[in-house]
Amino acid sequence: MRKLTVALALFGSLVAGTAFATDWEIDPAHSTAAFTVKHMMVTNVRGEFGKVEGKIHSDDKDASKSTVDVTIDTSTIDTRMAKRDEHLKSPDFFDVQKFPTITFKSTKIQKTGKDKLKISGDLTMHGITKPVDLAVEMSDKEWKDSFPGSGKFHRGASATAKVNRKDFDLKWNAALEGGGVVVGDDVAIQVDVELVRAPDAAPAKG
Repeated sequence: MRKLTVALALFGSLVAGTAFATDWEIDPAHSTAAFTVKHMMVTNVRGEFGKVEGKIHSDDKDASKSTVDVTIDTSTIDTRMAKRDEHLKSPDFFDVQKFPTITFKSTKIQKTGKDKLKISGDLTMHGITKPVDLAVEMSDKEWKDSFPGSGKFHRGASATAKVNRKDFDLKWNAALEGGGVVVGDDVAIQVDVELVRAPDAAPAKG
């Protein structure tokens, strides 16, 4: 009887120690926010912002209790063409001197499948805030790195969305001689982040 009691106590401690809710920080060195937009009506041009930061509270047991807060540095835009990047940083587009960041703050999170989420939130870009829905896929596990003196836990997430740039007052364009315009309105967004468990916040217990 004593052995059974001890076994049940050990099982209970294991269940209590299972991490359901965890605080994470985005690792800027391994995270990017990319975008794709139609150029001259015929092809897609891709670019990315190289500095993405933020915090995520992930509750695997109840997704509605999770939260996301992300900040993107607009000055880190890179489309592999310096002249185009300077134009995108100018007041014609992102106006990075006046609006140095793009932010996203979640307002509602729903689980849509295994490791898949729909994250609704407020996207603020070029000084304008609009509601946007992200389709998100989380890695199904967290992994502990093997770097000497580190031993940190990591997790990954990818998010996609589509926005109309004119909704954020990014209206610059030029007409083509044969009809059409230089820059399309619809912008596809792809955000890939590596998450590191926050060092000063132990996982909540279920």
